[in-house]
Amino acid sequence: MKVAIFFGSKSDTEKMKKAADVLAEFGVEYKAFVLSAHRAGALLHETVKQVEKDGYEVIIAGAGFAAALPGVIAGITTIPVIGVPLECISTNSNGLGGMDALLSIVQMPPQIPVATVGIGNAKNAGYLAVEILSIKYPELKEKLLAFRQKLADDAKANNEVQF
Repeated sequence: MKVAIFFGSKSDTEKMKKAADVLAEFGVEYKAFVLSAHRAGALLHETVKQVEKDGYEVIIAGAGFAAALPGVIAGITTIPVIGVPLECISTNSNGLGGMDALLSIVQMPPQIPVATVGIGNAKNAGYLAVEILSIKYPELKEKLLAFRQKLADDAKANNEVQF
């Protein structure tokens, strides 16, 4: 059970760490890479091919602005790719709040899909990766079912409010 996490800028480390935290919670091995689709295309291609050889089964890719990274990775591999659109907050921000990244990732051309979570929601990308892997790994499915049961139990315990 291995997931590769890619993102295009070191400044996105804390945002993408949320996916890693979820994977760690479920005992899923992961490795993270900071590689830009635009600035390091050849190295990205080489790294994705190595990830394939090393037996990774899901890729999470976070990107902002033009957000090409998830789509470029999807075009290199048949490993499922989960895209995380990121809001770029900097002096160079375009003020679109991540909508540009969301539309770039979700509007992939036919035949090369990228699963997409909400803007900045790397945590959900981690959960989706766990769900994908749970199809193959029964022990992971058990952990996921227990997690979901705890969510339901917590909701039940908190469903009454007294005024």
